[in-house]
Amino acid sequence: MAGDGLITIGGLARACGLTASALRFYDDCGLLVPVRVDGMTGYRYYSEAQVDRGVLIRRLRGIGVPLEVVSEILDGDSARAERLLDDHVAELAERAREAAAVTRVIKAEIRAGVMLSAAVLAAAIEQVRSAAALDREIPVLSGILVESSADSVTVTATDRYRLSTRAMVPVRPSGATWSAVVDASDFGGIGSWLRELDEVTMRCAGGELVLTGGGAERRCGAIDAAYPDYRAMLAGLAAVRTRVVAERDALLAVLENWGAEQIVFFADESGLFVRRNGRIEPSDTEPQASEPQHIPASVTGPDTELAFSPTTLRPALVSAIGPEIMLDIAAADAPVVVRSANDGDLTTLVMPTAIANSKEPRA
Repeated sequence: MAGDGLITIGGLARACGLTASALRFYDDCGLLVPVRVDGMTGYRYYSEAQVDRGVLIRRLRGIGVPLEVVSEILDGDSARAERLLDDHVAELAERAREAAAVTRVIKAEIRAGVMLSAAVLAAAIEQVRSAAALDREIPVLSGILVESSADSVTVTATDRYRLSTRAMVPVRPSGATWSAVVDASDFGGIGSWLRELDEVTMRCAGGELVLTGGGAERRCGAIDAAYPDYRAMLAGLAAVRTRVVAERDALLAVLENWGAEQIVFFADESGLFVRRNGRIEPSDTEPQASEPQHIPASVTGPDTELAFSPTTLRPALVSAIGPEIMLDIAAADAPVVVRSANDGDLTTLVMPTAIANSKEPRA
């Protein structure tokens, strides 16, 4: 309390259930002006009669009455104050009805799931499925991560040596954000069914991924485990030093009959040179490395040499989108990013291997 029956701003704040900063704001708005302000200190002092006004302001603001309407209620006659309150309550009721209607639509969309082109989903699953682990040493890596957000659906798989991720634009987005890890074997026979459909709806329910289309439903069990943070892996990639753009089919044709032999790449300004480098598995005989084969390619950056296991490289090339592939190379011992030269939807990481011998890549 202050002298002359006045109340300090702190005292009024306690009495009204407001904060001192709110009282200063209401002073600036002209809603609750102190009866005196000390010219030296700037302290605000209020009368006891202003406590009721402060409580009323708090209650009106608590139900969302706008400041200008609060002022009219406080300073107008009782009949006008009642009309303004009735109008505000009616507006709140209308907003509640609108919110309920929007909520019903969103709930229906959540239950319905996200709608995709069935052909696009089938292609995406096939493109990433081969990157899932074949063994069950780490069970979650034998699965495909399916993520649905407001504007995209992403499927991702990795076996630690290769990573493939594909983003798709939904025909109709879902009202929910969710993710599920689906056993890759559950997706094995689903492609033929999807290719018979125009569109498919996908949702996550009861620990399963549910796909609906053409009057039929398919359910895939989910793996209850945390998936590796592949986005952090992608964000943490080293800067690209050398970029190679080549025809995918030409590269696959060279590799087609090389079996389980290490594949060595050498890239320079004249293109891409590829040779086999002997078997990765032990053998009674020591096979000779092949003569390098030249593949026309656009190469930017310093000359580079690196090797791959065919079990990781071939699937990455087979699943690539489009006639050309782009290889982004940071180092001979860092993941190589494989993607389409004209379509960035599919991104694959392939881990190089150590070169088995030191022979020069070209004759």
